[in-house]
Amino acid sequence: MSNIKNIAVFTSGGDAPGMNAAIRAVVRTGLYYNLNVFGIRKGYDGMVHDDIFPMDAKSVANIIQRGGTILKTARSEEFRTVEGRKQAYENLKKHGIDGLVAIGGDGTFTGASKFFEEHQIPIIGLPGTIDNDLVGTDFTIGYDTAINTVIEAVDKIRDTAESHDRVFVVEVMGRDSGLIALRAGISVGAECVLIPEIKVDYSAMMDRLDRTRKNKASRVIIVAEGDDAGGAFAVAERIKERFPHYDMRVSILGHIQRGGSPTCMDRVLASRLGVTAVEALLKGHQGEMVGLIHSDVVYTPFNKAIKHLGTINEDLLRIVDILSL
Repeated sequence: MSNIKNIAVFTSGGDAPGMNAAIRAVVRTGLYYNLNVFGIRKGYDGMVHDDIFPMDAKSVANIIQRGGTILKTARSEEFRTVEGRKQAYENLKKHGIDGLVAIGGDGTFTGASKFFEEHQIPIIGLPGTIDNDLVGTDFTIGYDTAINTVIEAVDKIRDTAESHDRVFVVEVMGRDSGLIALRAGISVGAECVLIPEIKVDYSAMMDRLDRTRKNKASRVIIVAEGDDAGGAFAVAERIKERFPHYDMRVSILGHIQRGGSPTCMDRVLASRLGVTAVEALLKGHQGEMVGLIHSDVVYTPFNKAIKHLGTINEDLLRIVDILSL
């Protein structure tokens, strides 16, 4: 067991539903093990500027159902510098903090990895990102809520598409990862799903739209914002060129995908990982992200966790193709 007595928790990068549930789990688990627990506002920026405060059980009361993050999140250019990280470390030592729990995604763990390398303060990461693009966990905190938000929105779009015999091109988040688009696309019965990992085959897409036009009163195409086609408007333009008689509409879902009350799955995932993160620090783990693979807890070094998933489940792509008929 380690000699850790004082820990701090912070959120960084894009907010994700379930972050508050994770904060709650970290704080209450720390208190359960008789640790002093601190919160850091605005991520690494708060660490640099000493926005650090003690937390107790009351600090996290009634937050498990809330979206966003009570600790806030912000970018920090200062933390990117050696001097900024040194100042952050000095502030942590001033409060006696000897262990950190970082909740975030790729950028958060990149910063944590560098900070751990330079100052050797034990850090455990929790995967909090709607993109689900980290190695070392089947699902990230916030992903399930985000795809359910997309499904709810597209189901409503489908209603108006059916009523007017329209083709809707719906853009979802996923600059580097198509996992939101892919699972949501299957769930809403999309005719096509365009994602960054796969080059767009316009010929196949046009053939599919043409082939199904007599069988369907509406069509929905899901586009991840990072696909190589250039986004929803560019895709709609190409389709309109081929089928000028189509009644086309574009819908950009945007940041509604980040907000909202977390689903049961995200609350349970965040709670389980939050408890595990504190216990991992006490067991001597450091410089690792904690995740779940096949429901088992696993630990992945930061430098491996932040390597973006470059492969997509081919079976999911095949399902989209089969069920679009």
